[in-house]
Amino acid sequence: MLEPLRQGLPPLDPAAVSDAASCALPARYEAVREARRFTRRTLDQWDMGDRFDDVCLVVSELVTNALRHGLPASTRCATGQEPPVRLHLMRWTERLVCAVRDPSHDSPVARESDDFSAESGRGLFLVDSFSDSWGWHPLAGALSGKVVWALFRLPRPGSGPNAE
Repeated sequence: MLEPLRQGLPPLDPAAVSDAASCALPARYEAVREARRFTRRTLDQWDMGDRFDDVCLVVSELVTNALRHGLPASTRCATGQEPPVRLHLMRWTERLVCAVRDPSHDSPVARESDDFSAESGRGLFLVDSFSDSWGWHPLAGALSGKVVWALFRLPRPGSGPNAE
């Protein structure tokens, strides 16, 4: 079991967010496709389409884990309820954070495996490989459950490959 991780997540001032978007996701596996579409639209609106592949892979893994491990089995089949999983995308000047909220209090578990051809069990390994850092924390107050997040560092404005 992992302890709540905040390491690698620099202090983030909510008032300094450049852009933020979120979407509720239903308790069914088709929600992963919906999360990818939402991510594509959002990154395109933010003129960050070049980051889509890495961000989308991480979003897919975080949402899949929330659906697979963060929901009681009865929730996956229920309809007419408030969607239990929510995807948040937040952009600051030099970083992008993808966060997925689910109702479970259980910590994410990274599996140790030498079988890289396995069909499952590599989600958090991929999140760790494609993002700059990741972690999770329990929710408090009116919200229960946890948030699993991944951070992507962005180039400083004017320091990209086209900077003069």
